[in-house]
Amino acid sequence: MKTSLKIINYLKEKGRLSGGQLADYLGISTRAVRKQLRNLLAQGKIAKIGKPPKVFYFIPEKGMTKGGSKVDAAFKEFINEHYLIITPSGEMKEGFEGFVYWCQKNNFNIKKSADDYIKILKKYRRFKKDGLIDGLPKLRSTFPKVYLDKLFYLDFYSIERFGKTKLGQLLLYAKQSQNTQLVKELIVTIRPRIRQAIEKFNIDAVGFIPPTVRREVQFMKELRKNLRLDLRTLSIVKVTTRIVVPQKTLNKLPDRVENAKKTIVVNESVAANNILLIDDAVGSGATLNETAAQLRRQNLIKGKIISLVITGSFKGFDVISEV
Repeated sequence: MKTSLKIINYLKEKGRLSGGQLADYLGISTRAVRKQLRNLLAQGKIAKIGKPPKVFYFIPEKGMTKGGSKVDAAFKEFINEHYLIITPSGEMKEGFEGFVYWCQKNNFNIKKSADDYIKILKKYRRFKKDGLIDGLPKLRSTFPKVYLDKLFYLDFYSIERFGKTKLGQLLLYAKQSQNTQLVKELIVTIRPRIRQAIEKFNIDAVGFIPPTVRREVQFMKELRKNLRLDLRTLSIVKVTTRIVVPQKTLNKLPDRVENAKKTIVVNESVAANNILLIDDAVGSGATLNETAAQLRRQNLIKGKIISLVITGSFKGFDVISEV
């Protein structure tokens, strides 16, 4: 019997096994078994989970694949570029492979779902210009007075039926898992577009909206460090109160406005020409609007206040409570 077939049969019998366990069973070197495993992974006959040194191999479940082979090659390429899902067990599945996993998990027809996904994504792409989504109309529909000159999203946090976007998935799990590697992956993805915005709007000072939830790995701190921007960084402080109430826990707009007004402080004395305010996600926009209001009241802005957030909601006052 071929070595590859022995591996498959043994995995079917035992479930998840490490490369070392397979090498012991086969009586071959770990180097030899790794070669067999690479080939089987490439053929899709086995799958793996974990990261070195704790990697385990298994036979993937045979889910529904109806319509998968009929998906147009151009559609597959589009999905490969835009789709990402992080499974309940913490596996990151990108592109068409991840899309097929999602369809199988929900018992959806792959071809029909691919058609729907691309139609919905193209609908939202109409809001993008030069890779940025104009979020100012949403802000104007939420607040009687808007102090920002422009507000942009890099992407929406989620879309109908298919849930979180690629950036939405990365942002959620980068923050929740406290995974510095995932944080860095996200930053690498968004860094070019942030630099593009800085150049486009002649930004000479940048402000990072401070977090309210205490974490060992603070996303905004990592973002500031890894962006490596050669610009003056404004001091924007989140005041620590006796009981910390995160914005994301507040479902009413007046409460969010009150929270922002009483806990956000711009601690600056030198004015800038054009300022870029960076945040990870915007639901109501209360914190961004209040920060911009303080910059204007303190005469700290000579030109324009531009805000750039990684993800935002599509319309109205939508609460993004997960991040």
